[in-house]
Amino acid sequence: MTTPIKKKRPMPDVFIILFGFMLLVILASYVIPAGTYERTTSNGLTQVDAASFHFIDAVPLNVMDLFTAFHKGLVAASGLIFLILIVGGVLKVVESTSAMSAGIHRLIGLAKGSQTALVMIFCATFATLASVGVGANLAIAFIPIGLYLARSMKLDPVVGVAIIFLGSYAGFAAGVFDPTVTATGQSIAQLPLFSGVAFRLVIFVTFLVVTALYISRYAKRITADPSRSVMGADAFDTGANAQQASDVPPFLLVHKLVLLLFVVAFAFFLYGGFNYGWGITELTATFLMLGIATAALCRISPNEFIKRLMSGAAEVMYGALVVGVAAAIIVLLKQAMLIDTIVHAVTTSLGGYGKIMAMELLYVFNLAFNGIITSGTGQAAIVMPLMVPIGDMLEVTRQATFITFKLGDAVTNIVTPFSGTLMACLALSKVSYVEWFKFVLPLVAIWILLGAALVAIAVGINYGPF
Repeated sequence: MTTPIKKKRPMPDVFIILFGFMLLVILASYVIPAGTYERTTSNGLTQVDAASFHFIDAVPLNVMDLFTAFHKGLVAASGLIFLILIVGGVLKVVESTSAMSAGIHRLIGLAKGSQTALVMIFCATFATLASVGVGANLAIAFIPIGLYLARSMKLDPVVGVAIIFLGSYAGFAAGVFDPTVTATGQSIAQLPLFSGVAFRLVIFVTFLVVTALYISRYAKRITADPSRSVMGADAFDTGANAQQASDVPPFLLVHKLVLLLFVVAFAFFLYGGFNYGWGITELTATFLMLGIATAALCRISPNEFIKRLMSGAAEVMYGALVVGVAAAIIVLLKQAMLIDTIVHAVTTSLGGYGKIMAMELLYVFNLAFNGIITSGTGQAAIVMPLMVPIGDMLEVTRQATFITFKLGDAVTNIVTPFSGTLMACLALSKVSYVEWFKFVLPLVAIWILLGAALVAIAVGINYGPF
């Protein structure tokens, strides 16, 4: 007799996972009391009155709320969804010119193929950009470059995502001179803008080095044995579609001009961002202009340009829709008036602990809360007005209170399925959320422990100036 082979149960699709979260919110609306804080607006900044929390009539959700949330989520995330589609389409046009491939191979040649050196260079570049306010959301646009680099080194797409996305969030964790989240958090805490920079530089270096080493170790492991990739050996470019060394295009003048266009487009957007407050809408427009300029430079006909644009958009449609469904969960939480209740319950349960332990618990709360509300400025507006009086009562410096918030605002961004940036990056790279989760989970644990240690140090040394 032969023993029947048990079929391995497949992991649920990310849409199934997100729908499960939506069902949990529906059930929670019948169990968790609804509540709200009073909010005030000063100088364009919305703040929460920490003493104003009160319960309100429950807002139980029904089946119609569940299914209308899909539409509302897609509408709420429409800007990011459209950005993903346009970025995917335009980068398909750029990719078709072979400019990125030729440029990446040139870079690899200059680095003499050193994986560690290339990983460190890319991680450090994007960490630096994120730490000075060039939002980690812009990592979306650079994912194809990371993928080209990974493919050229015969690595899986996960490495291509990691060197861009994780590098960005390693810098975001420190927020050395971040004019958005750092400025918002410190202003709420009434701290001098960008004060306490030395300790944040320590955070920057620590997170960057640990992240680069983690990615390098994984890259070496799968180089030695491709089957150890979280995506399996099939993730590598082998067979008929693999690019042989002899097929690598020479780095021609037209390739340099295409890459120059890419740089000019980003410089144009960053100038507008810093001087005119440009956001996702203008970034989408910039990419459209980049695509048209590339087509004109490379003499791609209008019909062929549209064909390539639609091909690229089709490839990222799945991930774009994931972003909308993730936003639907936030829609339900807001509709049920549960977010403020959750915040209040956690922040009022910290009494009776020593100041280091209380701040560590507050750090853990921020980790969990950031898994749902991934907007740094949004989280700062909700949480910082609550953390400041808690820190004051514990005789913790406001700088230490701020850094507790900042570290809690960073770590879970690299794993939460509610992050539109993460989902967009995975969509562009065709890496499933389950595959990414398997790869990044050990690093998340390391980041959490690092953050906890840095919070304890900040509290212990009375991290100043206040």
